Amino acid sequence: MGQEIEHKFLVDKARWRPSGPGVLIRQGYLSTDKERVVRIRSAGPDAYITIKGPGHISRAEFEYAIPLDDANVMLDQLCLPSIIDKTRYEENVGGHKWQIDVFQGDNDGLVMAEIELRREGKAFEKPDWALQEVSEDPRYFNASLSKAPFKTWD
Repeated sequence: MGQEIEHKFLVDKARWRPSGPGVLIRQGYLSTDKERVVRIRSAGPDAYITIKGPGHISRAEFEYAIPLDDANVMLDQLCLPSIIDKTRYEENVGGHKWQIDVFQGDNDGLVMAEIELRREGKAFEKPDWALQEVSEDPRYFNASLSKAPFKTWD
């Protein structure tokens, strides 16, 4: 069984600058049910379907490559409103890979960092640009951002 152990943080935009090029990501959801999320994602020339179980920091996750053309049809015709657009950057800090997402469109202004760990409770170095942890705040789940975009928050 696939398992995702992930921590999410808001990013201080004044302290973080990309160290390399980013990848444009487009993602949408076939299901945003709290018991199962089904996501379609295009990331540059690649595409994936991902099924995630319930949970916040640790949950079941299954991801499979799919043809990019199929993903684009699903994103354009089958996914629930609205599609998430973001650019993803990767940074290495303390021997761990961090993914930093700079959102566009309805989520413009939001920048989040994620670190995936191999086991729960594993220690990691938090960079100075990683601010408040939002791993357990459901508003920051991408599936939630597709329904209630960042620009609509008060």
